[in-house]
Amino acid sequence: MQFLFALRSKGVTDGRVLTAMERIDRSRFINKGLFAARAFEDMPLPIACGQTISQPSVVGIMTQALNVQPRDKVLEVGTGSGYQAAILSQLARRVYTIDRFRRLVNEAQAVFDALNLHNITSVIADGSFGLPEQAPFDRILLTAAAEDPPGPLLAQLRVGGIMVLPVGQSDTVQTLIRVTRQQTGFDYEELRDVRFVPLIEGLGED
Repeated sequence: MQFLFALRSKGVTDGRVLTAMERIDRSRFINKGLFAARAFEDMPLPIACGQTISQPSVVGIMTQALNVQPRDKVLEVGTGSGYQAAILSQLARRVYTIDRFRRLVNEAQAVFDALNLHNITSVIADGSFGLPEQAPFDRILLTAAAEDPPGPLLAQLRVGGIMVLPVGQSDTVQTLIRVTRQQTGFDYEELRDVRFVPLIEGLGED
């Protein structure tokens, strides 16, 4: 209950999102040991490959902004720990999640299997190019910051679809934006300041 109260106080008010976050135990996605006791604090924590698991309030705000519907097919770019994909799996019909690090994808998939989250497909790939063989997507979420919304991902968004991502040219000044694809183009809405690892092309070495 305290966890949900903290989320609400940070602006996560969507009942479906709160229920999804209550169902998914964040501690399952954190390396046991030094940070296990901090799993339910509203702070980012380090994971393997120099990446981080985002703080719960940011996960909630991004998920809320994405407005996932029960029949949606969702693409997540940046699997990381797998926590965000697990939240999305509670809201969508199918989630595809991509990461450039094989270790992260394999570790996340092991947690998905343990939690019986069978509507998630994990892919080792360069997320900046999306997953064209599964396009179009109803929703796309990036958990790494790009200088601009990547063209290949915009092209894979269904008309009427929504993409949420952090944009910014440095790791200190980034803005979370929501992009909605219309018949005639794209609408852009700035949501809040955030800080994410950068979106990097190519596959990781780990």
